[in-house]
Amino acid sequence: MFLYQFHELGRAMTAPLTYWAEANAKVFSASSSMLSSLPGSERLAAANELFYRVGKDYEKPEFAIHQVTKDGHDVPVVEKLIAEKPFCRLLRFKRYTDDAENILGMKDQPTVLVVAPLSGHHATLLRDTVRTLLPDHKVYITDWIDARMVPREAGGFTLDDYVGYVQEFIRLIGAEKLHVIAVCQPVVPVLAAVSLMASRGEATPLSMSLMGGPVDGRSSPTAVNNLATEKPLWWFETNVIHQVPSNYPGKGRKVYPGFLQHMGFVAMNPERHFTSHWDFYQNLVKGDGNDAQAHRRFYDEYNAVLDMPAEYYLDTIRIVFQEFLLPRGEWDVAGERVQPSAIGTTALLTIEGELDDISGQGQTHAAHDLCSAIPAHKRRQFTARGVGHYGIFSGRRWRNLVYPELRGFIAAHTPANAASQDAAAATRSNGKATAQAGG
Repeated sequence: MFLYQFHELGRAMTAPLTYWAEANAKVFSASSSMLSSLPGSERLAAANELFYRVGKDYEKPEFAIHQVTKDGHDVPVVEKLIAEKPFCRLLRFKRYTDDAENILGMKDQPTVLVVAPLSGHHATLLRDTVRTLLPDHKVYITDWIDARMVPREAGGFTLDDYVGYVQEFIRLIGAEKLHVIAVCQPVVPVLAAVSLMASRGEATPLSMSLMGGPVDGRSSPTAVNNLATEKPLWWFETNVIHQVPSNYPGKGRKVYPGFLQHMGFVAMNPERHFTSHWDFYQNLVKGDGNDAQAHRRFYDEYNAVLDMPAEYYLDTIRIVFQEFLLPRGEWDVAGERVQPSAIGTTALLTIEGELDDISGQGQTHAAHDLCSAIPAHKRRQFTARGVGHYGIFSGRRWRNLVYPELRGFIAAHTPANAASQDAAAATRSNGKATAQAGG
């Protein structure tokens, strides 16, 4: 019951040692310090920095995307707040240029909404996703707020609320010009949001790209799926839900704490993390600054976690991972039945990683069976060979293998291009009908 409080107490008690280690690391490594010339100073500096980085508190990182390159020109980027709700901010990465040709080119580019995961890490985990999209698209993203920073007076936040937020943001940007991209966890609520909008007769996005998410967790279950199904719901409520301590704005709110999630992330592959930290130590001793900096960048993001609202977390465990209500056709959101078969005009792209150990093979592609009214020429399945979960949206394989597929799909279903594609599809269909009649 008091685990969160004990965690905060331990963090406060070790903070002086952490700061001391940070100071020591600088004293034994700075060229201006006489201590850096002592025998073994490299090892002392490396050991202290390793201790500091293991013990320090990791705050939410910045997106820090200040410019991108477009057609050989550096284009400044400004992060703008478009809308703010208690548990989420809608951000836009606005591009600026004084080159008339670039302005005209960017004006006609597709608009995309990237729905980031609310599953432990901050939306900045998708920094590489956003940076890669920006030269070719107008980019918005959902920036979920750490639940410990949301006062209890703001009320709870459920999976139904998540679906509602997605619908509000789609309407705000304008569905008729929008392409939605869901990465990992939001694949399920995004599919639900678009399904409900279609059922009501509302305008729906031009396309929906679902990347590495558990549409149907019964297909190729992973360790994540097994953990959720092996324990009853009451076990999660009893063992992983805790109250936010009094030193945060959300004091008293029930959450799934970020530090517990982080422990779970590390426990999935402890050998890898131990090896990574040992290599970091060795790189510091050898003076290999590039590899050491790459380690810092990765763990600055990986170790920065947020608290999830308890209601939302427990809803996700029950609805997505235990009862599989979406693929079974039995999910009601705020009293409305989620019917993906109502989607008819939104194009559908599903992307999976061949080596994904979080969302198994077939879990995302299952969306095609559910969205049965979408015409064949508006569908695409893509499995990235040799790619794991994070490689779907970040890193070299994302940029070189996955992104070209995504970019091409969005371009093909943007009005000017989609009209020619629909005409070609109709021609093929008419030709096939004629051939069948003649035979």
